[in-house]
Amino acid sequence: MQALILAGGQGTRLRPLTSTIAKPVVPILDRPHMVHMIEWLKGYGVDDVVLSCGHMADGIKQALGDGTSAGARIRYVLEPEPRGTAGAIKEAEPLLDERFLVLNGDILANLDLQPLLDLHESKVSRASIGLIPVEDPSAFGVVVTDSQGSVEAFVEKPAPGEAPTNLINAGVYVLERSILDDVPAGQNVSIERDVFPKLAGLGLHAVELSGNWIDIGTPQRYLDAHWALLEGDIGGGNGLDGGAGGVTLGFDCEIDGDVRGAAWLDDEVTVGEGATVGPRASIGAGSTIGAGATITNSVLLSGVTVGEGAVIDGAVVAHGAVIGEEAKIGPDAVIGERATVSAGEVLGAGSRIDSVTPDE
Repeated sequence: MQALILAGGQGTRLRPLTSTIAKPVVPILDRPHMVHMIEWLKGYGVDDVVLSCGHMADGIKQALGDGTSAGARIRYVLEPEPRGTAGAIKEAEPLLDERFLVLNGDILANLDLQPLLDLHESKVSRASIGLIPVEDPSAFGVVVTDSQGSVEAFVEKPAPGEAPTNLINAGVYVLERSILDDVPAGQNVSIERDVFPKLAGLGLHAVELSGNWIDIGTPQRYLDAHWALLEGDIGGGNGLDGGAGGVTLGFDCEIDGDVRGAAWLDDEVTVGEGATVGPRASIGAGSTIGAGATITNSVLLSGVTVGEGAVIDGAVVAHGAVIGEEAKIGPDAVIGERATVSAGEVLGAGSRIDSVTPDE
């Protein structure tokens, strides 16, 4: 089975984390995000992956290579400029099989794709859409189907309480390559707005998928992706030494403080006396947590230094950042790569500290 993953987004909502790391390969625990996606897809026989890249494509290629480490062949297609979802698929057309999966590259999921594959086969569909339920569909476009799964209509952002369904597009499709015959080359075309509505009633089907689905495109959702893995909501906790919700330690960690689950510490992490890490913490390799510091609900990437008595709650801290003694960093904050937060500095909710490039 072949999958085309649309990985051309700039990750603006995750900046400054994505100022130096392409969003498709931001680290989640010990691996680039895209590797988690490929591991999931391999369960459905996917062994051939085409990545449609745009922004920071070289960084994506460097992180993933030819796919050997992920256990699947990876090939790359470069968008010369943003061309929308259908435009990006059209650009990849020479590499595509007659039938293939398409997925947005910013989702972490364990959705059961078999009903989607079965529906597409049984209905002889031209295109099939995976759907997921949401509590409040008013912020989304909902997909209306008949009892046989044929798509009847798309309703964009229905008023609260007036949605005909709570099922939205999960960004997972099975397509026949023939639908690209009507997509013009070299143009910005959306498959959701320009292609699918024209196929309603003409071989377009959709089905609700079970499982968990997270769009990692915001700081909070990026954090949620970590907790979903650590607590077993996605991946079942497999591969975690402490099991789902427990504590996993890498090699040569020095722990003099208290580490509480769900927590994951990579190799050579030091936790000073009286420091508290967790609940809900991911600490990258070679990071140092000073005595008396507190890290909760936060992700620290590799080589981060946290000073004594500092408090980090609900934040993302990129590679090599330095957090001064007694500093306080609030929820939804993102600290860029090699940035410095001064001793005693207080950063409120939603704060952003830009990355520092090596020549600055």
